[in-house]
Amino acid sequence: MSKVYVSLEANEILKKYLRDAGHNVIEVNAKVKMDPAIATHPDIYMCALRDSVYHGELFLLNPNYPAHAIFNGCSTGKYFIHNLKYTAPDLLKAVRAEGQIEVNVAQGYAKCNCVVVDEDSIITADRGIWKAAVKAGMDVLLVERSQVILKGYPYGFLGGASGKVGNKIIFNGNITRHSDYEAIKRFIENRGLEIVYFEQYRLTDIGSIIEEK
Repeated sequence: MSKVYVSLEANEILKKYLRDAGHNVIEVNAKVKMDPAIATHPDIYMCALRDSVYHGELFLLNPNYPAHAIFNGCSTGKYFIHNLKYTAPDLLKAVRAEGQIEVNVAQGYAKCNCVVVDEDSIITADRGIWKAAVKAGMDVLLVERSQVILKGYPYGFLGGASGKVGNKIIFNGNITRHSDYEAIKRFIENRGLEIVYFEQYRLTDIGSIIEEK
C-alpha cells in the first residue's frame, strides 16, 4: 500500500486506522526550528502534486511567515492554489511541469485551508480562496471557520485536519460536530468518495494527512 505522512503528534486512533488499512504510516517530526504548534505538520515540509509528493529543501525554511509556508500550496492535480509570491521556486517548477492551472491567492497557508476532494473540488473556510477558486472554474464548498483545534492558537484549519487517502476523505477527529457537517458529507459523497472520521476526539489540525503512492 501507499505511504501516508502524518504528524508525530497525530492521534493514535488515526495512526492505527491507517496501519490497519495497510498503509505505511510515516510520522513527521520537527525537522527545523519552528513554532511548536506546526513543527511536526507534514504540509510545512511537503506538497502532494498530481503524480508525486514534492519534498522541500529544509534549508529554505525558517520560523517566520511566509518563509515556512513556501511548500504549503494546495494541489488538486489539476489546479494549484497558493500565494505564488511565496511558493518555493522548485515547487512551482514541478507544478508547471505537470501543467497545473495556477490560482493565485493571498493565503500562504493554502493547503492548511483546503480539503482536496477531487481535481475540480475543494472545501474551504477561506473566503479569498473560495472566490479565486470559483473564478478559476472549481467547485468549492465554503464552510464556517473556527471549529478546529490547533494547540497554541484560537483555532486551526479544516484542510490541516484532513487528507485524501485512496477514495476516502479522512478527518482527524469528529467532523460531525462541525456546523456544516451535513453539507461537507454530501459534497464528498456526491463525488463518489467516502468520509471517515473519529468520534472519540475533537477535530484537530495536524498539518494534513498526505498520501504518497
